[in-house]
Amino acid sequence: MTPRRESVFWKCGLLALFSLTITAHASDWPMHRGGPQLQGRTDMPAPAKPDLAWTFSAGKPIKAGAAVVGGRVFVGDDDGIIHAVDFYTGKELWTFKTEASIEATPLVLHDVVYQGSGDGNVYALDAATGKLKWKYETGDKVMGGANYAKNPNGVGEWLLIGSYDTNLHCVDAATGKVVWTHGTDNYINGSPAIFSSGEIVFGGCDSYIHVLQLSDGKELRQIESEAYIASSVAIMGSTGYVGNYGNLVIAFDPNGPKGNEIQWKYRDRNFPYFSSAALTDDKVVIGGRDKRLHCIDRATGKGVWNFDARGQVDSSPVICGDGIVVGCEDGRLYCVNLADGKERWEYEIGAPVTASPAASNGLIIVGAEDGNLYAFGKPSTPAKP
Repeated sequence: MTPRRESVFWKCGLLALFSLTITAHASDWPMHRGGPQLQGRTDMPAPAKPDLAWTFSAGKPIKAGAAVVGGRVFVGDDDGIIHAVDFYTGKELWTFKTEASIEATPLVLHDVVYQGSGDGNVYALDAATGKLKWKYETGDKVMGGANYAKNPNGVGEWLLIGSYDTNLHCVDAATGKVVWTHGTDNYINGSPAIFSSGEIVFGGCDSYIHVLQLSDGKELRQIESEAYIASSVAIMGSTGYVGNYGNLVIAFDPNGPKGNEIQWKYRDRNFPYFSSAALTDDKVVIGGRDKRLHCIDRATGKGVWNFDARGQVDSSPVICGDGIVVGCEDGRLYCVNLADGKERWEYEIGAPVTASPAASNGLIIVGAEDGNLYAFGKPSTPAKP
């Protein structure tokens, strides 16, 4: 069997090519982990206190991360509804109903919201109105957010989407037409990341890290990770970082000598990792099912500090300046120091927080399994949508 959170068991000139093309606001959070390399960090400082700016009631548990673009917040819920709400007030702007629960973070690109659903489809919606532009069908659930890259063969962008049909799908963002698919031997649960050198990288429930060529989906390399990978790979420079169900956090170079791509392995206690890592120039921060947030030296793989929570940390942490914000299944949102892991504040929501926070324009936005979307902090000056 393949891993998921137990409550939903099965969830198991090149740099320029991949720069974010949404230019309205540099501090937006338009996709899973904030950008195509899935680093989970922002220069925005964490709020000094957990002051609640607003809440929005979706009515059903929210396990997906939110995307924030142009004064709007987009998020899916357990009832399969995509919500667009006003960033400054939390007022609902529109909804769109899919046919199954949503756990994938939306991608917002060129005023279009791309949303994967548990019904096996990827939906392209007008960001202003929620009107359907196209729908792309995979063979099974889509649990990870889409990534994107410039079409290396021409104009426009391609979407990169993993599915429980065991395939990574490359889809034309404008038309919803398939460009190529690449098959693996088990479910793909996380989001693919993109190296500045042009390779696509993702972990699978087949226990491999897959490295593909963007132009045609050809597999360049497989790296054995020893256990299921349910999270997304975070990348910085030429190195990727990911946790697995074998109780390891792994650093790897996909272009290292064949058979020697693994740079280090971090093991603390015998509990798996579902959380995706966040990265700084010298640290890797990741949540564990041992009820801890782990900080690891990025160069050596040695532990720097651990923060003890009161429940499993499946939420993926976000580094906000010199602070870290992360949710926990104990029903709390935590903020801790990046330097030493000391707690700054906690906010008790009272229901599991397994979604990953979004950080944008002064607000931390996160959903919880009580059916509410929470915004903490003070929003910066309103910008044009």
